[in-house]
Amino acid sequence: MRYTVSERTFFLAAALLNAAWLGNAQTRGYEFNDSHFHLTNYIQDGQNIHTFLRMMGNNVGRVALFGIPLQQLWSYRVSGDNAPAYYLNADTPLYYYSFTDAQVAMAYRSLTKEEQARFDPMITGFNPTDMYAVDHIRRVLQIFPGVFSGIGEFTIHKEFVSSKVAGDTASLTDPALDRILDFAAEVGLVALIHNDINTPFAKEGEKPAYLEQMLALLRRHPKTTIIWAHTGLGRVVVPVKHHAAVLAAILGNPEFKNVYFDISWDQTARYILANQVSQAISADLINRYPDRFLFGTDEVAPASESDYLRVFKKYAPLWNLLTPSTSEKVRKTNYEHIFDEARPRVRTWESSRAGTVRVH
Repeated sequence: MRYTVSERTFFLAAALLNAAWLGNAQTRGYEFNDSHFHLTNYIQDGQNIHTFLRMMGNNVGRVALFGIPLQQLWSYRVSGDNAPAYYLNADTPLYYYSFTDAQVAMAYRSLTKEEQARFDPMITGFNPTDMYAVDHIRRVLQIFPGVFSGIGEFTIHKEFVSSKVAGDTASLTDPALDRILDFAAEVGLVALIHNDINTPFAKEGEKPAYLEQMLALLRRHPKTTIIWAHTGLGRVVVPVKHHAAVLAAILGNPEFKNVYFDISWDQTARYILANQVSQAISADLINRYPDRFLFGTDEVAPASESDYLRVFKKYAPLWNLLTPSTSEKVRKTNYEHIFDEARPRVRTWESSRAGTVRVH
């Protein structure tokens, strides 16, 4: 089915009205917007979205919503009756699980329009080593129009995870990844990428293993809105020498004006809040570049409201060191700026291609 010009104009107008409505219904009374949240875990289990909405309550305004693109294999030969629920629970591989996007889309569609306005779903169930990954993203947009605003969180280099993923190893130099980010720019999708800045247990002072490749990738995609998750850190991927200065060099370079960092995850908080010096350095950096950082929880299928809010509360010392304006931007308005710009662009792309999806 193809739509007439007048019908497409209607879709565009509806998308713009929806974006304007979202802008007028912003969450100033809430504590934060969450740029990084996994509704499901590594065995594709998680909270019912209506239950999660109650967890958000009056504390959280909007949430970038996604599953986890990887499924932990349960091999009876390896684990017996001990079903692994996390990637560190078993030696068996992880594999890409594309149905996670359908789960998120259907959960989103079960909400009222007012409830949907509090979520910005993301497509994550693709393999970044696959040249067909773009086709998966395109199909998801066309089968579930009006739902998604971005892609991610997806992973290239990640401690303990990369080596467990079945098939090819993801790489920052892979043409498949370039195709994905080019397509994101074409559609207007936000791209949330996890890429460790260095290898696990790296020697202090060594040149970061993946920094130059990451910078080259960013240079190749100046029109893609990219959020670099966790500022490149991990459980055992510690801040590189002069980490704040490395980030400042990116943020101060006009080449990378499309690049943002999120400070999601309790492990990221662990480094930022390690001591008064680390807190002061982090606060100074964020105060200098207040428009380029976002807060996210990186919670994975939390069991309770307290579980969900724990990372935000942990960051209290940082919030106290930021200027009121910067704190507001990191916790709320940077999120709104990015996703309020993405949503109508994606809706316009979808409406221009309505009815063109092919299922064989």
